[in-house]
Amino acid sequence: MCLLREMYGSGVEKLRIENHTFTTPSNKKIEISTISSNYHIEVNPSDVGNQDRVVIQELIKTVAQVNQLETSTQKDFKVVILTEVDRLTKDAQHALLRTMEKYMSTCRLILCCNSTSKVIPAIRSRCLGVRVPAPSIEEICQVLQNICKKESLNLPSELARRIAEKSNRNLRRAVLMCEACRVQQQNFTADQEVTEPDWELYLKETAQLLAQQQSPKRLLEVRGRLYELLTHCIPPDVIIKGLLQELISNCDGQLKTEVVQTAAYYEHRLQMGQKAIYHLEAFCC
Repeated sequence: MCLLREMYGSGVEKLRIENHTFTTPSNKKIEISTISSNYHIEVNPSDVGNQDRVVIQELIKTVAQVNQLETSTQKDFKVVILTEVDRLTKDAQHALLRTMEKYMSTCRLILCCNSTSKVIPAIRSRCLGVRVPAPSIEEICQVLQNICKKESLNLPSELARRIAEKSNRNLRRAVLMCEACRVQQQNFTADQEVTEPDWELYLKETAQLLAQQQSPKRLLEVRGRLYELLTHCIPPDVIIKGLLQELISNCDGQLKTEVVQTAAYYEHRLQMGQKAIYHLEAFCC
């Protein structure tokens, strides 16, 4: 937002949420939400799954074909912000490559991702890489304090710090945990318990079941729990990472190495394949 404000001024902060509908080649209609202003648009194409290629092609083409309101005083291009680019399918990434080259004169792209290794080299070579570090504990505490102040709430500094530490320096996660604490208790207290998301507790229980017993019956039970996590939109790489963290805490030194190697192998295959459940089951076996 700071970069956009430098380019376009304060008008870029007048945001609106819009719903866009696209038609796939098979005449299937897909809908996706965007956050936009008169100067930019932000979208997460991976929200529509395997149809992300259609969103990228149609959305960028639509944005690039619309001129600015005042070309004499503003930039002669608009900005498209694509989030979670590392979760795009390979078809979508190749479509993005062709589209960004075609409309470069009237459109600029900002690609946001957590891991550049999952982005094809052709796209990485055409972008300027900017590494943005995660916010510090103090910065997260300050953001939480500012949010609570605007909502007329008194957030104790001790509770804010515990939320920030438990969020693993993830600002979005910290805000959600702060909201959960507010729902749990009307007025914040310094010794209030910070609850973890239900899906994380569920994932830890699943890993404990794996560590307790290795049998076909237990694997069938774990398979149902994996399906439950996937149907609630928990990303498969987050599932395998959560299982790994919990399993290595219950293993001895030599077994930890083998578990990490197995997790890395199946996480790589997970990125190359299409059906996540196959690779998650293979890791659990």
